Amino acid sequence: MSWIFVAILAYLLLAIANLFDKFLVDRVLPSSKAYAFVACFFGGIVILGAPWLLEWPGTDLVIVNLISGAIFAIALWFLYEALRRGEASQTLVFVGGLTPVFSISFSVLFFKEQYTNLEWIGIITLLLGILIVAALPKERHFLTRFLHKLKIASDFKSTSLFFAFGSAFFYSVYFLLTKFAYSGQTFASAFIWNRLGAALFVLLFLINKKDRKIILKTFHSHKKSKNGLLVILNQGLGSLGFILQNYAIFLGSVALVNALQGVQYAFLLVISSVLAVLSPRLLKENFSWRIFSQKLLAVIVIAFGLYFILA
Repeated sequence: MSWIFVAILAYLLLAIANLFDKFLVDRVLPSSKAYAFVACFFGGIVILGAPWLLEWPGTDLVIVNLISGAIFAIALWFLYEALRRGEASQTLVFVGGLTPVFSISFSVLFFKEQYTNLEWIGIITLLLGILIVAALPKERHFLTRFLHKLKIASDFKSTSLFFAFGSAFFYSVYFLLTKFAYSGQTFASAFIWNRLGAALFVLLFLINKKDRKIILKTFHSHKKSKNGLLVILNQGLGSLGFILQNYAIFLGSVALVNALQGVQYAFLLVISSVLAVLSPRLLKENFSWRIFSQKLLAVIVIAFGLYFILA
């Protein structure tokens, strides 16, 4: 299976999951640490496949696997904290746009990875598409309107920018370490070791008494509620997208897979347009040729980026 189709499917699932992450962080789970704990702790369930899939690749690779899992947990925690403090659409575009920049830089500097001229054009074009999405007026962002319907505040603060920057940095380091780990072992075994590393790291959140109370209260209050079911369903959707994203990295280039994150924002634009047609009252959007043209341009630019990468 081609890595690019796996990546596109992954970003479709992640686009949908991200819509609910902000809602869950603001309205359901009381802290970003609690949400990161839930995500990584439940992600450790894949250890159940250990008797059939887990292999011992050597001490060095096991250490790399566990460290990369811990770095993923930090990246996720920073992302949720940025979402909690700031405006979702700007945060996601900022993290999604900066991650491939870090990944490309690190892959060239440390892994001596080389790209064809067409791939460079595709990468730059995808990043340009992300910038066009980021330049949309805040009130016109689909996520902004979606969160407004849920009555969630959306102010982009400097502290949110700090956590978003940190999240992008740690995500890029995580993806590069996992690519290195995948090169020396099977995908399933490396993924299980990686999830184990993330699950072990978030156990550190239980050391602080305040955080421990919040996390335990979260499990107790939501285990039988509809909100708890929503958390589980969203984590399942996000986990499937995350697994497919990792598998795409296993099959192809980590920098190119990261660059394809522009597709995620194209999906969001398409979703917003479809909902505006099917349920205009839901979005309450006044038609604007300028905004429509900007959205269309972003989708076209991202499509061209895909074309150059596939060429």
